[in-house]
Amino acid sequence: MTAPGLAGTGPAVEVQGLRMSYGTLEAVRGIDLRIGRGEVFALLGPNGAGKTTTVEILEGYRRRTGGEARVLGEDPARNRRALKERVGIVLQQSGVPGYLTVRETTSMIAGYYPHPRGVDDVIGLVGLADAADRRVVRLSGGQRRRLDLALALVGDPDLLFLDEPTTGFDPSARRAAWETVRSLTALGKTIFLTTHFMDEAQALADTVAIIARGEIVARGTPDSIGARASGDAMIRFALPDATTPPDELGATRTAAGLWQIETSDPTRTLHRLTGWAVEQQIELARLEVTRPSLEDVYLELTGGEPGGEPGGEDAAS
Repeated sequence: MTAPGLAGTGPAVEVQGLRMSYGTLEAVRGIDLRIGRGEVFALLGPNGAGKTTTVEILEGYRRRTGGEARVLGEDPARNRRALKERVGIVLQQSGVPGYLTVRETTSMIAGYYPHPRGVDDVIGLVGLADAADRRVVRLSGGQRRRLDLALALVGDPDLLFLDEPTTGFDPSARRAAWETVRSLTALGKTIFLTTHFMDEAQALADTVAIIARGEIVARGTPDSIGARASGDAMIRFALPDATTPPDELGATRTAAGLWQIETSDPTRTLHRLTGWAVEQQIELARLEVTRPSLEDVYLELTGGEPGGEPGGEDAAS
């Protein structure tokens, strides 16, 4: 997804040995990160794992205990003003005056930046053109999140932090938001995404890192992390009534009436299954092969639920 011709050189974010302690509690334990410009990076982890602390350090809102951090070439602990002009942030919750319209609110925030994008351009980009003259208090929840994104984009940032951007969205609104994020990468923006939705990370991220107990426990593309799971592949299929697969395949019947085979060697097993079906002139209806997903690995590495309640992290998270 990386866009060509990006402004600036070097990584958008570079972290080495980052640490953060709250008294005797070590919330972040020497993590390393490197995020290329134009990349969509997703940081995943259960509540209390260190996600929020890490992001707040990179945004410049929390001072680290140790290690090095560079955001767009700047130390976020020392050059907050320089970074604010180049970074956009979409928080889980934000407060804007309800009596202003979408256009008025976006124009007000645009005035804080030296080189903002066009207000109507940004409103159109996030899909609020039809609601531009509507007061904020009259917006739906999904429209409010779109406005949050518009306010983060109007300064024309190089790096955008998205914290649970689609929480509360219905499936249609979530997919529309994903398309908006993809359009930002075409503009050369770097996206730092935190989300509790594994399908969101799978759909959007070039690179995923999983943090647990203050440490990065996995990093790579969504597909490469999924391949790390210890579980076997699953082959599922349907057979005509009164037809049973050979015992040596080890197939079992599911509650839905399908047959399934759990195997560590799906290529060989699938060859044997299809060979038997061809020999018997039997159609393998609804045939599918599934491997462990990003969510499976997440649960395996963190020992937690696939998200918990968004926003539930405490100050030491």
